Amino acid sequence: MPPQRFALPTEVPGLAARRIAADILDGVLHKHRQLDDQLDGAGAHPGLKTLSDRDRALMRRLVATILRRLGTLGHVLSRLLNRGIPTDAPRAQSALLIGAAQILWMDVPDHAAVDLSVRLVQSDRRAAKYAGLVNAVLRRCAREGEALIAEVKAERLDVAPWLLQRWTAHYGETIARDIATAIGHEPSLDITVKSDTAQWATRLHGETLPTGSVRTLLQGSVTMLPGFSEGQWWVQDAAAALPVRLFGDVAGKNIADLCAAPGGKTAQLAQAGAHVTAVDRSPNRMARLRDNLVRLALEAETVVVDAAEWPGGTNGGNFDGILIDAPCTSTGTIRRHPDIGWLRQEADIAPLVALQQRLLQRAVTLLRPGGTLVYCTCSLEPEEGEQAVSTFLAAEPSMRRAPVEAGEVAGLAEILTAEGDLRTLPSHLPRDEPRLSGLDGFYAARLVKS
Repeated sequence: MPPQRFALPTEVPGLAARRIAADILDGVLHKHRQLDDQLDGAGAHPGLKTLSDRDRALMRRLVATILRRLGTLGHVLSRLLNRGIPTDAPRAQSALLIGAAQILWMDVPDHAAVDLSVRLVQSDRRAAKYAGLVNAVLRRCAREGEALIAEVKAERLDVAPWLLQRWTAHYGETIARDIATAIGHEPSLDITVKSDTAQWATRLHGETLPTGSVRTLLQGSVTMLPGFSEGQWWVQDAAAALPVRLFGDVAGKNIADLCAAPGGKTAQLAQAGAHVTAVDRSPNRMARLRDNLVRLALEAETVVVDAAEWPGGTNGGNFDGILIDAPCTSTGTIRRHPDIGWLRQEADIAPLVALQQRLLQRAVTLLRPGGTLVYCTCSLEPEEGEQAVSTFLAAEPSMRRAPVEAGEVAGLAEILTAEGDLRTLPSHLPRDEPRLSGLDGFYAARLVKS
């Protein structure tokens, strides 16, 4: 007779969402898998298909909240546990994080947060023995958690120490603190619309930003929002929409978008009338770009190749513009991708900087004399931004900087450097409502070939 296995009824409301959240947390924290890879595409968690839209949204928010507040959660739980978080049962660790995050920051009744976390550990063979511990610790968290948070500067705990040290050294202590605070808040949804921005701001219950993006606090499945299936807009952080504006009028011009997927900037260029060649080395990511273009009824030539080795096809050496949205540490996007702060390491910077220089050197060979090169990264690290461009210009006499004027970026002089480059920070664009504040951290420079 086969051994009996203890299983909880699957119909317990909310348990499946929390079980999948625990699996995905384990993937990030113990298996070093990116969050996006576990949520979408071929590597997505198979259980996501079984969740309702409401439970899927809950699961995503739960995982993001935990990763956004991981340092503070570690402090609170360490104060409530005599022997630390159990290391022999990952599900017990996940259950404690999930329960505490709901109690401290989410609109979930304390008793439900405790009960479902206990059920999580009871359903796992290795963790079941910790059910009583999880119950006791989370009940204490409901009583004492807020006071324990007040003991510390939570925004500092929730940033990887190596990152906070770097930001303090480069931007100063005050700005580093503001960045840390900004990435601790759940961000809004930013979209780029094809036309009639004011109308779509109204329909999506949002507002039009000075830069032209629409910002909304609507949650749930993006694909169900008005205008998505009709191809009237695409999701794109307001900062990510700025680099394309540095080209000026692109109508009728030949522009190559290197490292183009998932295609937000390609869509901007195509919508503005450019003849776009989108280049990306990943077949899967390029397939997503093509799907987006079909939905948006926009056209671009697509090439699957390593952009650092691409000869340029029939336009090689004669493009009017080159956009390099270079692979980088992506530390400027932590508020939207909170796993990045815990998965990235300082040692990742050097090889990415080397790749960025190869892309820049390749772009020079693709660009016609008088053509414009816009280089950008979604990184807060100077090696991938200001220093990368300085190194490139010192080695490439045919290229010069074309400073950006405040009028080109909606008058937002605070997002421009002294040299005339673009530098947005998560703490920029402040508002009274934190979720309506902020931008992704982006760097962009406009360079012209003599």
